[in-house]
Amino acid sequence: MDVKRLLLVIPLAVLAYLLVIQWNQDYGQTPAETPSPSFSSSGQSAAGDDGSQPADAQSLAAPAGKSGGNASPTMADNAAADNRRSLIDVKTDVLDVRIDPRGGDIVYAALPQHKMSRDAEHPFVLLSDGRTRSYVAKSGLQLEGHKGRIAFTPEKTRYTLAQGEKSLTVDLKATVNGVDVIKRLVFDRDSYAVKVSYHLANQSETPVTARFIGQLARDNSPDPSTSGGMGMSSYLGAAYSSPDNHYEKVGFDAIKNGEFNNRDVEGGWVAIIQHYFTSAWVPAQNQQNLYYATTDSRDRNVVAFAGPTQSVAPGGETDLSATLYMGPKVQERLAAVAPNLELTVDFGWLWFLANPLFWLLEKIHSVLGNWGWSIVLLTVIVKTVLFPLSAKAYKSMAKMRKLGPEMQRIKERFGDDRQKMSQEMMKFYQKEKINPLGGCLPIVIQMPVFIALYWMLKESVELRHAPFMLWINDLSMKDPYFVLPLLMGLSMWVQQSLNPAPPDPTQAKIMKMLPIVFTFFFMWFPAGLVIYWIVNNSLSILQQWVITRKIVGDTAPAKGK
Repeated sequence: MDVKRLLLVIPLAVLAYLLVIQWNQDYGQTPAETPSPSFSSSGQSAAGDDGSQPADAQSLAAPAGKSGGNASPTMADNAAADNRRSLIDVKTDVLDVRIDPRGGDIVYAALPQHKMSRDAEHPFVLLSDGRTRSYVAKSGLQLEGHKGRIAFTPEKTRYTLAQGEKSLTVDLKATVNGVDVIKRLVFDRDSYAVKVSYHLANQSETPVTARFIGQLARDNSPDPSTSGGMGMSSYLGAAYSSPDNHYEKVGFDAIKNGEFNNRDVEGGWVAIIQHYFTSAWVPAQNQQNLYYATTDSRDRNVVAFAGPTQSVAPGGETDLSATLYMGPKVQERLAAVAPNLELTVDFGWLWFLANPLFWLLEKIHSVLGNWGWSIVLLTVIVKTVLFPLSAKAYKSMAKMRKLGPEMQRIKERFGDDRQKMSQEMMKFYQKEKINPLGGCLPIVIQMPVFIALYWMLKESVELRHAPFMLWINDLSMKDPYFVLPLLMGLSMWVQQSLNPAPPDPTQAKIMKMLPIVFTFFFMWFPAGLVIYWIVNNSLSILQQWVITRKIVGDTAPAKGK
């Protein structure tokens, strides 16, 4: 294989490899079934599939560490607790949660502003502890001298954020060994962040120590936010952040294998991430927090933090608090909750391209109000930025088309001697100052932008269920009728027809197959991405047609002296 053919095949092979890798990542998992909330009409929670208590049937524990001393702090549950308990119902404009009074854990969280599917009436369920899956946010108080979960008494069992109210406070009260405990959950309007705090008043005659522990426990059930059919999948697992390590993925396999060592750091956060949504515990950023990961007796993956131990003198009081986020991965909201929490919106290794692209897309959407047309305008802007590079490539291709007859004569003259023909062709290219790889350059130039845009559209919850026009009612999903991929393939074929045919038959066959290969891959890509590629190809066709017409319409090529 000669050098120019090798240089042509290499970028195409790289592109095909990247597409195959992304294909395997996106479509290698079976989509999850739509979960149903496993709560009775009476507001009670059912026991887990294994007959154990839901949500808090297992111990809430933190391993020993610098903040924990030598002993391993644990909070065992009362095994004699009833299998069915009345839950506390809390509704705000963006959250619908259920709180178990024993422990005060959030065992169910739905997002009314996000539907399970576009045409569904019921909201998306992020947290649930039922028969199909278990995913809960647990928080506990490790109180000296108390071995079980605290059985709280709520002021009432139903709370609703009324119109005009800015926040809603849920107080759970208990007295443990002479210590009055108030567990308070504060829900703010238009916020997915819940402030969880403990107020301790030591009425006993001896000092006591207390420690806040927050856990996220999830089983290995599939991601319910993946779409049906051959829908996209995203990273499903845990993540951890510290001042020195802003974003570290902690896969469920790593948790089971004990690969995440205890981390004692100032500030930080811990989260469980899935497609479009996340939950995260964010303790106070000005204190030392111990982060750890383990599995519980229900084989759930547990990621957690334990705050510093505080001492409360007789007659003294103290407060322990942390923030729990349960909601969509919206960068602006996440950044407001904790430093680097917006990194859970994972744009991949080309984040340095994807982030500015998304910023620009948001700005355009703020003006147009339609994500589809925003993608169209974004494509025009990107094409304008890349104009100098693509114009140079199109000029080279137009010149090759113009010099096609001369190249054919060289091929006929030295057809039997391939080595001599290649040498003469290279001399001819140098003489006429043309690039034989001009046909590949536009694809190679666009490849990083294409991949960055793919991840951006894939991860942006803003595009979830976002309509465009006509039959395209969800830009994050594939075109249900495959019209857009076919239009993309057609535009790619038209663009190729403006290029000169490669002199090598193998190269010509490869180029002819590209529209078919790309059409197949794009059949399963998000409609928003296909729209980008169609608009990009259409602009390229217009640009290439103008340049080709201008160059081919010039005088004949200069003859050698």
